[in-house]
Parts: sequence; C-alpha cells; structure tokens
Amino acid sequence: MLAKSNGVSSRKKSKVVETPVDTNATAGDGLSTTALLPTSDVMSLTKALALDCEMVGVGYEGKRNALARVSLVNQWGNLVYDKHVRPQEYVQDFRTAVSGVRSRDLRKAEDLYTVQKEVIELLKGRILVGHALHNDLKVLMLTHPKKSMRDTHSYAPYCNNGRPRALRHLASLYLGCQIQEGEHNSVEDARAAMALYQRVKDEWEKSLRYKGSKSHDKDKASSKTPEGKDLKTSRGRK
Repeated sequence: MLAKSNGVSSRKKSKVVETPVDTNATAGDGLSTTALLPTSDVMSLTKALALDCEMVGVGYEGKRNALARVSLVNQWGNLVYDKHVRPQEYVQDFRTAVSGVRSRDLRKAEDLYTVQKEVIELLKGRILVGHALHNDLKVLMLTHPKKSMRDTHSYAPYCNNGRPRALRHLASLYLGCQIQEGEHNSVEDARAAMALYQRVKDEWEKSLRYKGSKSHDKDKASSKTPEGKDLKTSRGRK
C-alpha cells in the first residue's frame, strides 16, 4: 500500500548499532529462518529508501525478466511500499523457487504504469539504496540520479578483491543473518540492503563528499587557462 507521509519523521532517529533478527521466523512466512527485523517502529518515509524487486520470466522460454513485485523500506527497515505488478506479457515462468511469486499473486496485481508513477513519487529527492540496482531499475523501466544511489553491490569495501559479493553473502558476513535460503523475499532483501548501508553510512557519505570536492577542484583548475597561453593563442590568430 502506498505510504502517506509529508516527509521524514520529526521523531529522533535511532542509529543502527546491530541488526535484530528473528530466529523464530519460518519458511512459511516467506522469510528466512533468521529474518531481519526493523530497528524502530517509525513507519514514515525517510531520506533514504531501499528498493528490491522480484521478477518472473516472459518471452521465449521465459528468459526475459518482467517485474512482478516491488518493495520499499525506510531507513529503519519498515515497509513503506509493497505491491505485486501485473506483467505486460504472458508469464512463461513464475520462477517461484527463486522469486517467491505465484500465479495467484498476480491475479489482482497493479499495472506497471500505476506502480511506476507511485515509485517515482516516493523516490523523488531521496537516496535510493539497493543491491545491483541496475537490475531493479531496468524492470521498473525507471532511472534515478546516480549521485543519489547507494548500491551495496558495487560499494568497494563490500567487494572481495574488487569483485561484488552476493547480497546473501554480505548479509551473512556483516549482519549475521541468513537470507535467500529458498524463495527470495523482496522485503527481506530491501531490509538487508538498507541495514548494510546504515552500518557504513557515515563512511560512505564522507567518501562521496571527498570525491565530490576533489572533482570540483579538478574542474575548477582545468577551467583556468594560463595567462601566457592566452597571449600566445591571441597572437597566433593575427
């Protein structure tokens, strides 16, 4: 359901120290046996939102991806948007073993255009967090400003010798929880991505500010032409 909010909550933000997990969750919940839990009960939209999508197969032999579910969580891991989406083409493969999506989930699903409009409105002016966000944005057929994206898939400190790690490996290594042991759950995956971002948020944002300042200084320096060069060019035109 679309979350109604005027913006970031005025309540004091709680810093994530460790990620709570529910060791009593069952496979029937659609979540792993150690499911990630929200770190606060605040349900409002926040400056950063984490996105994850589930996909089904369409086209020849069901090899092309089509959006089937979209989930967004706020910085505390609380769900602010979660909808199944009706693919524009006939579904050849529900990929239930991985996507967790079944035919019954799409019978009364929302159309893609409506979901696109709602997601655009929710993400406007916000930081978008996720894992391999290019895949999610591709099936959503949307774009987002690169400067406002935080992708745990390509974040250097989370990579292994420059190679991206799978989300489930990052969750196990840094959050101490097991995810994607069977059917995937877009809510859980979005929570994992957000938790991974929150644990290094200060360092991540600091590194981006540093890169931004260096880039600005470089552009500023390159725009300055030495006085002697100006004179030489001017004379050459006579």
